Amino acid sequence: MPKNIGKVHKYLLEIAREQNFAHLTLIDPDPMKVNFDSLPRVIKAIDEGGSSAFMLGGSTAFDRFFLEKVINAIKEGSDKPIILFPGNIAGVTPKADALFFLSVLNSRNPYYIIGAQMISSPFIKKWGIETISLAYILVEPGGTAGFVSDASLIPRNKPELAVCYATAAELIGFDMVYLEAGSGADSPIPLKMIGAVRKFIDIPIIVGGGIKTPEQAASVVAAGATFIVQGTKFEEEAKLGQFDKIKKMTQITIETIKEGVRRRNM
Repeated sequence: MPKNIGKVHKYLLEIAREQNFAHLTLIDPDPMKVNFDSLPRVIKAIDEGGSSAFMLGGSTAFDRFFLEKVINAIKEGSDKPIILFPGNIAGVTPKADALFFLSVLNSRNPYYIIGAQMISSPFIKKWGIETISLAYILVEPGGTAGFVSDASLIPRNKPELAVCYATAAELIGFDMVYLEAGSGADSPIPLKMIGAVRKFIDIPIIVGGGIKTPEQAASVVAAGATFIVQGTKFEEEAKLGQFDKIKKMTQITIETIKEGVRRRNM
């Protein structure tokens, strides 16, 4: 019997179909990064700038109660979906709208491939959280996520390895594939790698890490990404209280991508 697509999953696919892409914002619930006084205003700025949904998660430790406090702050600034992006079992709560039920396919540690998923799955099922299965594939440099998950990072000049992992993910039955360079990476996933993966799989591709400029975002979508993820680029402006600038940055990024899509469709 085919899997029923949940409300958030359907929403993401519809946005991507309408625009030929969707923009996701990653919020890291790191106690050293979160300012509860300004977070709702940051979220509102990103929301008004046009981002489609918020991902919530990080590679370092935090507890569920802190996570739920962050969710409440996000909801003060936006009614768009909040999708958990857990780095461990502490990153799961029924307070969010959906959960990327992810597996780090190129980890050397079974905990990140299936261990954490096995431990958390009974209460995820019991809570009735909408899940979107996600194959998480880490590419050099990998950042904190690569280090913590003990990933065998895919070399940037080896797109064929990304193709193999992504194709295996599709055949296994994952809903989406995420190519991750790591938060704060100097540059995005190589366009050649994204294009190669796009040629081999039909499921949506999420690309994150190192997407700092509108032009980079547009290039990543042009190469074959369905969703792009940004987050680090907003953190410094948030610390300075530059809410209007955050909104403008988001708007310009999305408009630049849309313009690229329009030109390709002419």
